[in-house]
Amino acid sequence: MSYGGEVPLAESKRGPVRRKRKETDNMAFTGSGSGQPQFISSTGNRSFSNAPLIENSDTNQIVVPDKRSWKNLFAYMGPGFLVSIAYIDPGNFETDLQAGAQYKYELLWIILVASCAALVIQSMAANLGVVTGKHLAEHCRTEYPRVPNFILWIIAEIAIVACDIPEVIGTAFALNMLFNIPVWIGVLLTGLSTLILLALQQYGVRKLEFLIAFLVFTIAACFMAELGYANPDAKEVIKGLFVPQLKGNGATGLAISLLGAMVMPHNLFLHSALVLSRKIPRSVRGINEACMFYMIESAFALMVAFLINVSVISVSGAVCNSSNLNAEDRMSCQDLDLNKASFLLRNVLGKWSSKLFGIALLASGQSSTITGTYAGQYVMQGFLNLRLEPWIRNMLTRCLAIVPSLIVAVIGGSAGAGKLIIIASMILSFELPFALVPLLKFTSCKTKMGTHVNSTMISAVTWIIGSLIMAINIYYLITGFIKLLLHSHIKIVAKVFLGMLGFSGIAVYLAGITYLVLRKNTEATHLLALTASENQQMTNEQGNGSIYSLPREDIVSMQLPQRSTPADLD
Repeated sequence: MSYGGEVPLAESKRGPVRRKRKETDNMAFTGSGSGQPQFISSTGNRSFSNAPLIENSDTNQIVVPDKRSWKNLFAYMGPGFLVSIAYIDPGNFETDLQAGAQYKYELLWIILVASCAALVIQSMAANLGVVTGKHLAEHCRTEYPRVPNFILWIIAEIAIVACDIPEVIGTAFALNMLFNIPVWIGVLLTGLSTLILLALQQYGVRKLEFLIAFLVFTIAACFMAELGYANPDAKEVIKGLFVPQLKGNGATGLAISLLGAMVMPHNLFLHSALVLSRKIPRSVRGINEACMFYMIESAFALMVAFLINVSVISVSGAVCNSSNLNAEDRMSCQDLDLNKASFLLRNVLGKWSSKLFGIALLASGQSSTITGTYAGQYVMQGFLNLRLEPWIRNMLTRCLAIVPSLIVAVIGGSAGAGKLIIIASMILSFELPFALVPLLKFTSCKTKMGTHVNSTMISAVTWIIGSLIMAINIYYLITGFIKLLLHSHIKIVAKVFLGMLGFSGIAVYLAGITYLVLRKNTEATHLLALTASENQQMTNEQGNGSIYSLPREDIVSMQLPQRSTPADLD
C-alpha cells in the first residue's frame, strides 16, 4: 500500500506509456485549470504530503468537525437526498401507477427488494468516494484500458439519456395538466425549463432543492392521505411486499421496469462524486464516521422514497381494482399513465387534483433532470477528463432525450409517451451491470479500499443482488426475443437473419459483463484513509492539529455555479 508520493509496486513495473497516463490522471486529480491544487498533492515527505495545501476560509464550505458527535450528521446531509430524487422521479411514478393498476399489490416486493439493494449499493458508492477521494468514473479511467473505458463511457451516457426521457415526458405531462399545452409542445419546452432552474442555482442550490423537495413531499402526502381513503387490504399489501410473485402477461417486463426505475446506473457515479464535496478528518475514525453517517442519511432518504413508491402502487391498485369504480375511471385504469393519474387524488383534492399533481410532477421532473446533469458532468470528467459548462451539458443530454420523446408524442400521443417511459426504465435496468460490477470489484479490492474494503458478508450479498439483476435481465431478454420471433409475421429467412443478429447482440452483452466480472484489478489507489498506526504517527509528528482532506473543488464547482463579484471583475 502506498500513500503520498510513493508509487505502488504494481505501477512501478509498468511501461513508460502507462506511467505517463497515470501522471496525467494524477495531475488532473490534484490540480485545476487555474493552476491551484484541488485536493492533496505529494511533496515527497509523508509528514507533509497529507496536510491540506489550501486553507480555505470560505464560510460556505462544509467542514466536518474533528470530534465525536451525532451532530456531525447534519454536515453530511445532502448527497443522499439529492440521489434519492431519482427514486421518486416521473419514471418511478409511471411504473408504479401501471404496476398497481394491472397487478394490484403483487409487485410491491420488487420495490422492497430494490430499496434494500439500493441502500447497500448507494452506501458502497459513497464509501468508494470517501475512502479513495476519487469517484467511480475516475476509477474506471485509471483501471481499464482505453477501449473498454470508452465503451463504459458510451454506456453511461446512454443510461443518462434513458433517465432523462421520463423527465422530459413527465414535465410535458405536467405542463399539459397545468396549462393544457399539447404533450409534443411540452416536450420541446422542457429544454428551456431546465436551463431556467440551472440559472436559478446561483442564488442558492439548497433553497432550490428545498422547494423541489417540498413540492414532491406534498404529492407524497396526498397519496398517503388517499391511501387512507382507499383503505387497501392490509393483508394483501403485506403479502405483496414479502411474497415474490410474477403472474400474468407482461409482469416480468414491468418488474424489470420497476427495478430499472429504482436502481439507476447514473446514481452510482453521482453518489460517489457528491460525497467529495465535504472536508472530512483524514483518519480511520473520521473515514469510518463519514461512511456511517452517509449510510444513515441514505437510509432515511431511501426510506422516504420507498414509502412514496409503496403508497403510489397501493393507491393505484386499490382504486383501479375497486368494485364501485365509474366507467370513465375504469377506462383510465386500463391504460393508466401520468397524464391520467390525477383522478386517483380526486377524493382528497377535488377539482384541484390535476393542478397539484401537475406541480409536483413538474418539480419531480426538473429536480431529477438537475441531478442527471450533475451525473453527466461527473461521468464525462471521470471517463474522459473533460468538463463542459452545465448548460451545454444539459442541452446535449436534453436534445438526445427530446428526439425520441417528440417522435413518440407526435405519433402515439400520451399513451405512446407513457410506454416510452417503461422502455427507458428497462434500458436502465439492462445497463445497470456495467456500473454495478465495477463498483463491486473496486469496493471489494483491498489495494483500492485498504482496511475499508467490503466485508465478506457485504461482498456476498452485493454479488448475489447483482447476479439476480443480471439473471432477470438476461432471462427477459432471451425469452422476449424468442417470443418476438415466433409471433412475428415475417418470412423464415428474415426470422433467421434477425435471430442471428439478436443472439449475437445478447452474446456481446454477456461477454461484456463477463469481462468486467473476471478481470482482475491492477491499479492501486492513493488512499485517503490511513491505518491506525500511520494516523497515530502523523498525529505525533504534526502535534494535535486536525488532519483533513480537502473537498474536491472541481466537484463543488460542478454543483453550484458561483455568481460574479466585483472582485472577480477587477
